[in-house]
Order: sequence, then C-alpha cells, then structure tokens
Amino acid sequence: MESKYNYFKRDISWLSFNYRVLLEALDERLPLYERINFISIYSSNLEEFYKIRVADHKAVASGATESDEETVQSARELVEEINKEVTRQLDDRVRIYEQKILPALRKNHIIFYQDNHVEPFHQQFIKDFFREEIFPYLQPVPVSKDKIVSFLRDNRLYLAIRVYPKKEEKNKGEEPKENIEKYTGECINERNDGEGIKVGMEAARPNVTDLRQPLYFVMKQPYAKVPRFIELPSREKNHYLMFTEDIIKANLNLIFPGYDVDSSYCIKISRDADILIDDTASSADLVAQLKKKVKKRKIGDVCRFVYDRAMPSEFLDFLVDAFRIQRDELVPGDKHLNLEDLRHLPNPNKSLHSLEKPKPMKLTVLDEKESIFNYVAKKDLLLYYPYHSFEHFIHFLYEAVHNPETREIMVTQYRVAENSAVINTLIAAAQNGKKVTVFVELKARFDEENNLATAEMMQAAGIKIIYSIPGLKVHAKVALIRRRGLNGEKIPSYAYISTGNFNEKTATLYADCGLFTCRKEIVADLYNLFRTLQGKEDPKFTTLLVARFNLIPELNRLIDREISLADEGKQGRIILKMNALQDPTMIDRLYEASEHGVQIDLIVRGICCLIPGQSYSRNIRVTRIVDSFLEHARIWYFGNDGTPKVFMGSPDWMRRNLYRRIEAITPVLASDLRDSLIEMLNIQLADNQKACWVDDKLQNIFKKRTPGTPAVRAQYTFYDWLNKTNS
Repeated sequence: MESKYNYFKRDISWLSFNYRVLLEALDERLPLYERINFISIYSSNLEEFYKIRVADHKAVASGATESDEETVQSARELVEEINKEVTRQLDDRVRIYEQKILPALRKNHIIFYQDNHVEPFHQQFIKDFFREEIFPYLQPVPVSKDKIVSFLRDNRLYLAIRVYPKKEEKNKGEEPKENIEKYTGECINERNDGEGIKVGMEAARPNVTDLRQPLYFVMKQPYAKVPRFIELPSREKNHYLMFTEDIIKANLNLIFPGYDVDSSYCIKISRDADILIDDTASSADLVAQLKKKVKKRKIGDVCRFVYDRAMPSEFLDFLVDAFRIQRDELVPGDKHLNLEDLRHLPNPNKSLHSLEKPKPMKLTVLDEKESIFNYVAKKDLLLYYPYHSFEHFIHFLYEAVHNPETREIMVTQYRVAENSAVINTLIAAAQNGKKVTVFVELKARFDEENNLATAEMMQAAGIKIIYSIPGLKVHAKVALIRRRGLNGEKIPSYAYISTGNFNEKTATLYADCGLFTCRKEIVADLYNLFRTLQGKEDPKFTTLLVARFNLIPELNRLIDREISLADEGKQGRIILKMNALQDPTMIDRLYEASEHGVQIDLIVRGICCLIPGQSYSRNIRVTRIVDSFLEHARIWYFGNDGTPKVFMGSPDWMRRNLYRRIEAITPVLASDLRDSLIEMLNIQLADNQKACWVDDKLQNIFKKRTPGTPAVRAQYTFYDWLNKTNS
C-alpha cells in the first residue's frame, strides 16, 4: 500500500548536509585555516559519496546489479539529479574559494598563486625547483583513442596535456620523435608502467602527413615524492604558496622541447570503492574474501570523471573517447582538483591564530588515585567526548587488567585507531592471564584492513576473536567487565554502552557519550548480547534495547504513549538526536505523532528524509548543527507526562541500523545523568550560532539570535556547563 506521506531522497538530503559543511567556509568568525579545512572536509566527503553511493546507483542504472529500492530508470534519473546538484554546489565552492578564501589569505600576507602570473622574483626559483625536485618524477604518457589502453588510478591527479609540433620541424620535413623519446623515457617502449598504462612507440609519433595534428598526454602528479603545496621565498612581509601542478604547468616547455604546448588541465577519476562480499559466508571465508577484495578497491569501475571546467569541449571529447568515459560520469570541477588536500596547506604566517577548541577535561572525581570501579559501584557515570578525556575509558580497562577479581573482558570493535591504546590494553589483559573476548566487525567500510590486522594481532596475543556474523553487521559499541570474588562470592560487574567507537583519535573529534554502570539488569542484558554474538542463545532483553530484537516494539510503544498524552490534551513531547533519519516506517510514526499534536524536535546532523513544513509534519522541526566537532551521539527523549525517558546508544533511524544490524541502546536511569542529557539537548535546540533549520526544500536556514538573548554556540556552551559542574 502506497504511503500517504512524502520523503526526501536519501542522497539528495545527504548533499544538503555536505553543503552545510561547505557553508562553514563562509563564517568569518572562524579562524581562516579552520574555514579552509571545511572546504577540505566537504571535498573529502564528496569523494567518498561518489565512490559508494553514486557507484551503487550507477551499477543499478547500468543493469549490473539489481535493487529492491530502485529501477534502472529511477537510478539513472537519480544519478542525473545528483550530478546536477553537485555541479551547483561546486560552483559555490569555486566562488567561496576564489572570492572569500584567497582574498582573506592575501589580507593576511599569504599570496597563493592561482594562475599563470608569477612575480619576476620567483620565476627563477620555480624553474630551479622544477628541475631539481619535480622533473625526475614526471613521466608523460601519450594518449590515443585507438592504440592506447589507459588506466587512471583512483583519486590521483593527472595533468592532461595537448601539444603541437613546432612549425620549424614541419619545414625540415622530419618527425621530431627524438624529443618525444627523450622526455617520455621508458614510455616509448611498449611496456606496463605499473600504473596499468600500455604504451606503444607508434602512439608517441606525430602524424607524418600533418605535423600540426595535436598530440595528447597524461601525466600523474608526483605527490608521493613532492608536497602538493610549495612554499616560495618570502618577500618583505608577504609569504607565497603555489600548487605543485602549477609549477609543472609553468615548465611544460622543458618537458616537451620541439613542441608548442597548447594547453593543460587537471583531471581525476573516482572509482567504485564498495566491496561486494558473500554476506552469508562463514568467518573464515569472509576473512579470505576481504583480504582478496580490499586489494581490488582501487581498480573498481569509474563512477566519476572530474575535469577542469575550463577545458575546451573538443579536448574533453577526446579524453572521453580515449578513456571510454560515459557522459553521466562527467562532473565539471575547478582548475585545482582534490581540494581535500587543503587540510595540509602550510601556514607561513605564524601570527594567524588557530581555533581554540575545548580541551578534554578530566573529572575531578576520577583523578589518577580514584578507582573508576569504586566510583561506578556506587553510582552510574556518564562521559561526554571530546569534552571529557577518553583516558578515563583507557583507565577503566587498565583497572580491569590489574584487578585480581576480573574474570573476563568483552568488547565490540567497529573502528579502532591504528596503534590503539585500547587494543594494547586488551593485549596486556590477555598476557596478564585474563580471559578477553573481542567481537570484530570486519565489514566496517574502509577499515576492513585495519580491523583484520588488529584482530590477527590480538589473536596472536591469546585474545578470543569473534568475527562478523553472516548476514549482519554489528554496530553496537559496548564493553563488559565480568568479575567474581577471589573466594567465589558475587561482586559487581561493569557495563559500558557508548554512542561512539573505542577509538582514542576520533574521541577528540566526534561528540559522543558513554555510560558506565553496575546495574545488574544492564550487565545481564549486555552479557546476553555477547552470548548472542557468539551464537549461543536466543536472548531476552529486559532493559537494553537491541536492534532486531526488542528495539522497534519499544520505540512504537514510546511513540504511542506520547500520542495518547496528546489525545488526552496533555503535552506529547519527543526530541530525537541522531546522525541520520531515513527509515520510512519510523518516519511515518513521527508524521502520525505530529498529526496528533505531539511536539517533535529532531536534531539530525546528516541524512534526514522526513520533510518538515507539511500538513502532516507541522509539529516537527529539524535542526542541523555543524561546528568544531562532528555531532555523533544518538540520544532519544520521550516526555512521558513529566517523567521523561531518555536513551542513548549506537543506532540511527536508518533501515540498515534498525533491521540489518546489531545495535544497542540503553535507558539512562540515574536522574542526574538523565538531566545532564536533557540539558545538552536543550542547549543544542537553543543554538543560535551554528544551528540551522532544515526546511521543506532541504535548505539550511541559519537560526537567528533574538535581540537581547545570549549567544548560544552549543558545543562551547555545553563544554562550559560541564566545566562548571566538574566538581
């Protein structure tokens, strides 16, 4: 039965979020390099989006794969809609970069060369730098429609170059092949150059009947050998920067003597990075599949060909034919591509200050002399990252390692840091004679290799490793410390439920929270969950909400309760904070609650398929916050007639999270901790600095500060609140 409600398209909604990230580059209240970093984040996000989401749609559009959610035609239309919106956004990115960022750099005495104009006092330096530092690593490869089969590597920058033989060579009636041979080196001899490009000598020769026919080359930029950005000698109080590719362009005549260099433009390919595996395979087969298929990620099908929009149409047409590019894969870009590299832009002006982000604080009740075990045995503990130090969690594990009453440590691993302190502590526990069990989710996209290597290292240290469950992904972020007295008596065990991964690096960047508790009902539920991950029983959960078991029924009951209150003339109230809201069934429940008068606030960072501003959503407001830290926590509030119920945990309201993953969320039962979560939600809803409304056209409408009211920047305001209560 067709729903009476409407929804935003998932990927168009995500593009709205990423555009909001780009808008941070316009905020002149931020330090300049922080604004530049948001352009980098926007570009990096977009690259991954094409490699995964657009690649999936293109596979359906081509008939290579089938989907229950879209037809061949709808997939084609969606790819076209995505490319159109991305092109619009990239126009804005160009304007922001050229009209806002570059002038701001100049104002701060940083001249970032962007065109052919270079000051005379730098021209010799650029020539010398090119000859000494860049030229040895360059290898132009001829391109032909008929005789060259070329492979461009994923997300690598290439310079596409068009040259003509000089007229005087034509007068001599000779082929200037010696120059091509000299400057294309090994490429002249038919071989495979390691980049998958097969080259024949005949392709390098100009047309003997018409020596003014153009020749085309591609040349991979040598960023493994040379930085993307080069600092030039300062002059008076000015500092100078230049893209490496611009230095190369300025010296192309040295690469092609005997030829007139007509033009050159940057190009890049994005390739399908999704790994298709047999999700029903056993653990051993899954490991074998991943080891094999991860290596093929960089040679996937083309999903995007990005080119400098200034490239003439006949030049582009030649490349499209030569590289067998489909027209729906074309995405026009700026002169300089891969702007995710801007996060590495040097800052030669040391007077430019950096953003003073909140520094992780340690709780005064948990100084180094205080046992977390002793504290949590008395009352629940809630930590907010990155405002609180992740070292508290490391200390919690460290205590478990050295506590003689620790019987077993059980942890889920989704994404961990390289050289992880968490993993090192678990290895120390195993070496100290503790039983350690770690569930490793191998299907964590882009972290497969790291997770597998980490798992093998832990296994070698004596840790029991449980790999991915066939047909499911385990996304829960939980840990359990099981204890028993030395004389066999029962003593408290400890549960930890988090909204974020056990990753000390992202814990300084992502806004998450984690709950420590000794409550027997939660400990028992968590133990049942780990037994389920080991395939030992069909569990019953009394307190925890676990996706695929009791989560959906309980969510429906909580929403029904608020609807009943509204029907009785009382206040029905729901606040939901999450990363993404996409599941139509749960969106329908929110629409239904709105129609009954329940007041609903959604704080959704990314994808939000619910459309506000409709007759059936008139009581729903959607807030989006983008600031210094990535909002990552999932927190749900249900008013419950003045006795609120508050939950926190790992799941978003996406189909995959609610129906195809193991997720865990816990009620927050301690009243003081529940109140602190409510305070955080209220502060975020009051944000008038970094918060936007998402309207019915997916526009990001910045919330305006009412005259006479205080400025509220939620992340910083909440940090101050936590600091004041840290006693």
